[in-house]
Amino acid sequence: MESQMIYELRRPKTIDPEKNYPALFVMHGIGSNEQNMLSLVEGLEKQFFIFSIRGHLVQPPGFAYFTIQGYGKPHREIFDEAIIKLTSFIDYATEQYPLDLKKLYLMGFSQGAILSMTLGLTLGDRIKGIIALSGYIPEFVKEEYNIQSLNQMSLFISHGEIDQVLPYEWGIANNEYFKELGATVTFKSYQVGHTVSMQNLQDYLNWLQDSLDK
Repeated sequence: MESQMIYELRRPKTIDPEKNYPALFVMHGIGSNEQNMLSLVEGLEKQFFIFSIRGHLVQPPGFAYFTIQGYGKPHREIFDEAIIKLTSFIDYATEQYPLDLKKLYLMGFSQGAILSMTLGLTLGDRIKGIIALSGYIPEFVKEEYNIQSLNQMSLFISHGEIDQVLPYEWGIANNEYFKELGATVTFKSYQVGHTVSMQNLQDYLNWLQDSLDK
């Protein structure tokens, strides 16, 4: 089985052949690339297999996973294709690498957060946790996708209170939506725009370590 996606892999320097490792699948924002997200997960490769995935569409100066037709409205067919490709990539990674299937995590910023949350909804309890930084859930996902059980899933959702790209209210809506579906949600807001502050970074790293220990 070959990967349909280009990705950067970070993993522990010494691999125990008798051990399976937690995995973190990382997705970037529009116009970015797989290298850009590595600074946000620096150090985690001591414990995790980290898959930083490049979007398959060219979007100068980098890449994207989907295109948008309007404010908060992805092109449906292209978005669906991205979900299929990313789901296949997760399947590929779990077959090719020694991953602990009970400790699979998704993480993304902006477009990557949108995809992380959508993949969580479709994969359900296959995913242990999600870090969603400044994203939203498309309405067609809520209305038409096959939403799985989230009773075993936990999320760290954050949003900038002065986000000029995706409104802060959308972050609040993400929090409420996942809680209604039975997921355990930690929601944090910060006095920043469409970015990840140092406090945000420290908060989700602490959350991830706590989740891993449970």
